[in-house]
Amino acid sequence: MSRIGRKPIPAVKGVKVEKKDGMLKVVGPKGELSARMPASISFESKADTFLVSRASDLKTDRALHGTWRALLNNMIKGVSEGFQRKLEIVGVGYKAELKGKKIQLALGYSHPIVFEPPVGIKLETPIPTNILVSGIDKQLVGQVAAKLRSFRPPEPYKGKGVKYEGEYIRRKAGKAAATAGAKGA
Repeated sequence: MSRIGRKPIPAVKGVKVEKKDGMLKVVGPKGELSARMPASISFESKADTFLVSRASDLKTDRALHGTWRALLNNMIKGVSEGFQRKLEIVGVGYKAELKGKKIQLALGYSHPIVFEPPVGIKLETPIPTNILVSGIDKQLVGQVAAKLRSFRPPEPYKGKGVKYEGEYIRRKAGKAAATAGAKGA
């Protein structure tokens, strides 16, 4: 059996989970998420936990077992607590500012980049060099953070660009100073 698939998911107070006609619906204080669950995967609620199970030991069912346990856990955590990713902007003159719901990025290009987040995502700029992406859908939060990072990924020489908080940028050495013996005469 899948090690992740058989782990019980703790129930959170104020969160309702129901499966009707193949649709899994999770409703909580922060919002509502739904997904189409395969027929071979089912879940049951016991006392204060949820257990995800599979119909057979086919390879596809075994693969889906752990995946759907993780997805259900993320949906429950999302509607109760929410998810967030923090991005840092490094570079002279690089900054971000909110213009209504849109975010305007100055990343060293000849023009500012204006990005409008999808529905369900909230962007904040506590300081001009930090961006906070938050929402209830973990996949969507990660996707928006990756999109913002893709506008100017960190470069390996000076580390300038948009990076995740705590991300390690592997640095390269720049050009070595020319030595007297290496100069072409």
